[in-house]
Amino acid sequence: MSSVVDVVSQLLFPESIERLVSPSRSNESRGTIPVDILDTPKEYIFYMDVPGLSKSDIQVSVEDEKTLVIRSNGKRKREESEEEGCKYVRLERNPPLKLMRKFKLPEYCNVSASTAKCENGVLTVVVEKMPPPSKAKTVKVAIS
Repeated sequence: MSSVVDVVSQLLFPESIERLVSPSRSNESRGTIPVDILDTPKEYIFYMDVPGLSKSDIQVSVEDEKTLVIRSNGKRKREESEEEGCKYVRLERNPPLKLMRKFKLPEYCNVSASTAKCENGVLTVVVEKMPPPSKAKTVKVAIS
């Protein structure tokens, strides 16, 4: 059964995309961020749900120019009442977990032009593609 899945996976996803879809396994007992990855002709776009977190709670970085890392410290502030004698009667909303995801990027990405924005509980990270280097040309030299 797994061999059929492997064949279908190879047909549907080219090798460079497969590395994005199979992120490195370093979540280390932390929560995971749900992610959608869009492959466009010019860039890879990562969409992640991060409800309750602001852009200051999230860190996006690229390690070794080939690994996209998204982290969150998992803190959420409780609304405090200014009146004396006020207290919560029920607390059901759990603070978000510490989150971390790592994605191995394909070989030809312009990580220095990467951008990220966080709006309405969705983090969007854009990693620009670079064209692969041109293939070496063979030039015949005439022997005199």
